Amino acid sequence: MSMEALLLPLRFPFMQNAFAIALMVAVPTALLSCFLVLKGWALMGDAVSHAVLPGIVLAWITSIPLVIGAFAAGMVCALSTGYLSHNSRVKQDTVMGVVFSGMFGVGIVLYTWITTNEHLDHVLFGNLLGVGPQDLIVSGSIALAVSLVLLLKWKDFLLYAFDPAQARVSGLRVGWLHYGLLAILSATIVATLTSVGLILAVALLIAPGAVGFLLVRSFGHMLAVAVAVCALSMLTGTYLSFFIDSAPAPTIVLVLTAVFVAAFLWRLRRTRRNVRRLDA
Repeated sequence: MSMEALLLPLRFPFMQNAFAIALMVAVPTALLSCFLVLKGWALMGDAVSHAVLPGIVLAWITSIPLVIGAFAAGMVCALSTGYLSHNSRVKQDTVMGVVFSGMFGVGIVLYTWITTNEHLDHVLFGNLLGVGPQDLIVSGSIALAVSLVLLLKWKDFLLYAFDPAQARVSGLRVGWLHYGLLAILSATIVATLTSVGLILAVALLIAPGAVGFLLVRSFGHMLAVAVAVCALSMLTGTYLSFFIDSAPAPTIVLVLTAVFVAAFLWRLRRTRRNVRRLDA
């Protein structure tokens, strides 16, 4: 294949916008995924991503920006989950399953009651090739704000994720960190709404951090690896989708999955090698 053919996707404005928003959302999702993996909140990302659907539908009905409705619904889900898990005997993963499935069901019912030109597939799975200037501005602004907060306060969030009791003893405001992390999660999902949609956003909130956890032992290095993996996977998936004529979002997820499998096999091989050295 000639160089001109390889660079063909870069000649189209819709592909240029797709690459741009891919890089924008890669940073906050990758950074946040490290904290979610360490905290054991992988299912929380799945819950919030599903639960924003009723907020999107209500925002469309009331003619307000969809991102506002999505963020509000995400916070309702996060706060409801936190309240129920702290005030009942039911475990948090069970509460999350009940809350997000209920809110997702409400969103589907509301969507079937209204008449709209908005395609549900675009909400659920994203519309990376239909990204416009307004989407770039909204997603870029949210991504920048989330990334700055996580980078400036990463040590506080790390201590809270690793040991909340120690964080409290150290004088940190654990409540603010808890709900602040939930607010950041909701905002990040809103930023990915246009690119990969609600359902596939969970892959960006889990896989990069999981890969970083497998490859390195320092949390600072884990953040860097997660960002690099997420950015390269999003660019690669978007690029490949152009040539194999597939949807970009699922292709990105497949690339992330392949990278995770490769990282897992590398870690497994290295562990076995170290065991053999110790036995020798």
